[in-house]
Amino acid sequence: MEESALAILKADLGSQLQLIRDIYSKLDDRKNGTEHDPIRLEAMCYQLHNLFCAFEDAFKIIAERFENQVEEASHWYAEFLKRMKAEIQGVRPAVLSEESYELLDEMRAFRHVFRHAYGKELDYAKAVVALNKAELLRNRHAGEFQEFLGKLGVTKT
Repeated sequence: MEESALAILKADLGSQLQLIRDIYSKLDDRKNGTEHDPIRLEAMCYQLHNLFCAFEDAFKIIAERFENQVEEASHWYAEFLKRMKAEIQGVRPAVLSEESYELLDEMRAFRHVFRHAYGKELDYAKAVVALNKAELLRNRHAGEFQEFLGKLGVTKT
């Protein structure tokens, strides 16, 4: 990949990682008091949904630069996420560790329920499980993205 293309990738991922940090901040503001407040629970779940979508957009940025294909089809989300933990020989290094993949996959499942549970009440216990996965991911994701960029020869600013 050319140096200018790497600089653009770094900038685009940097913007997306800032968005992820912003969503984590909103999540911090909304997670307290959710057990007995359905409105706060909905707000927290919405931010969990947004968080997964922001990670997914970061992965789309990477896929568009390297694999040159982002196809939405049946089971697309699960397969796309799985692709991010794979090194594609001669194309790009892996983006995610197995542990981060597992965390994001569980968040993906929660996002699916959140998007498609129109007439149902949100389940506090399931939301807390997703929140705990998000918190574990908070401590991992920046380092993994930086490691990915480092393998491409992009230095941290």
